[in-house]
Amino acid sequence: MMGAARGGRETWQRSCARIDCESALHGRRLLLQRDFRPGLPSSLTQAPRRGARAAAILWAVRACDTVRRRPYPLLHSMSATPTHDAFEQARQLFLQGLKDFEEGRFEAAEQRFRSSLALLPGRVSTLVNLAATQLKLDRPQDALATAEQVLALEAGNADAWFHKAGALGQLNRHPEALLGYEKAIALAPQGAAELWFRHGQTLQALDQPVRALASYERALAANPGLAQAWSNRGGILREMKRNEEAADAFRQALAHGADPELHQYYLASVSAQSVPPVAPGHYVETLFDDYAEQFDAHLVGTLGYRAHDTLVKHLAALGRGPFRCALDLGCGTGLCATLLKPMTQRLEGVDLSSLMLDKAQALGLYDRLVHADIVDHLQGTEERYDLVTAADVFIYVGDLEPVFAVLDRALEAKGVFCFSAECASGEAVDFELLPSLRYAHSERYLRALAARHGFDLLQLIRAPIREDQREPIHGMYVYLARR
Repeated sequence: MMGAARGGRETWQRSCARIDCESALHGRRLLLQRDFRPGLPSSLTQAPRRGARAAAILWAVRACDTVRRRPYPLLHSMSATPTHDAFEQARQLFLQGLKDFEEGRFEAAEQRFRSSLALLPGRVSTLVNLAATQLKLDRPQDALATAEQVLALEAGNADAWFHKAGALGQLNRHPEALLGYEKAIALAPQGAAELWFRHGQTLQALDQPVRALASYERALAANPGLAQAWSNRGGILREMKRNEEAADAFRQALAHGADPELHQYYLASVSAQSVPPVAPGHYVETLFDDYAEQFDAHLVGTLGYRAHDTLVKHLAALGRGPFRCALDLGCGTGLCATLLKPMTQRLEGVDLSSLMLDKAQALGLYDRLVHADIVDHLQGTEERYDLVTAADVFIYVGDLEPVFAVLDRALEAKGVFCFSAECASGEAVDFELLPSLRYAHSERYLRALAARHGFDLLQLIRAPIREDQREPIHGMYVYLARR
């Protein structure tokens, strides 16, 4: 269900200058212009009126004087004053593009807007929507160029500043993005809620949580129903260990329509709310898709992650190999692969994050990689394994009963199951969800699960798994053999 070595999320967020993951799980509304309005008068893209062409050209010359004598509008006006048919065709393409955009057909929307612009070049409303579409298509460089084209015609266009800032953010040019949002806020105070929200996201990416919190509060002052702002506010308060305030923010997010599964999970991490059995799958997938590029360097280099190394080192010391077919649960980028490959004839991996799997595939060490939930895979596979590993995977799984249940069919007799788990605060609980958004388990619970499902305990070692804020996170390394 999870990628290997999932820990240290808070430290990663502070260190990796990225927009908080929970924001990515909501639909991000991009500002669109719905009116087929002209840009500067000099573009002559308004509906044509009856009158002499000479009058239109004279009007364009005067308009050019008001826009610092830019040559393009004048040349455009003299070359092609649009006919009524061209104007109407361009307007219909614009409206069809809006419909395509709102229904998620972004490539079609881009083509409609481009076709409209071919008929009426320089139409500001169409250019603004083209920039929004290019952002949806993950083409920030194109969106930036389009937004700058608008700003060359109309420097005070707030929507263009908004999209320029969005493109700069996607390009990791966060200081410039921040200035763009501030410009948009100054130009369009009526859109303050959305703009302050994006301002807060950018400050989070710049690792400025206190300022981000203030931006979210301004967004909520403008629109108390903005669920995403409540969610991100709660995330910052949770990281600040202001748990009661964080819980209230997550409740507000839920009340205003935020993802219920995700926010019940957040709420449980900072309150006495009943603990969900596992982290939401879409949360984990999004989190580690975003993390894939920095995963190995940050986790091992910055957080001192060692679970993969410790787990396999003690496995080798048991002298149970070599193995016929091993399964690396939550394989992530494949940190375990180089250690496991010499011990087994065949090595398979399963993970929820497709981008992590791409990294694992590039290693060339796995015989098979599967994009799936770990329980679903174990339940459906025809393969029988004699080794199953899970390094730092169960920090996103609280209730391990389903995992042990499906291992009954997927693991051969005498097969080995080894995994790491974070230590719970005490033995009175089976598992708990910590404010770090990680699950921790008690030794009593793990021993009881093993006995109930027909496993012998080969070894249980207590040792650090990783660091968080330079403090060691203590865990257990558990080695079981099926009877």
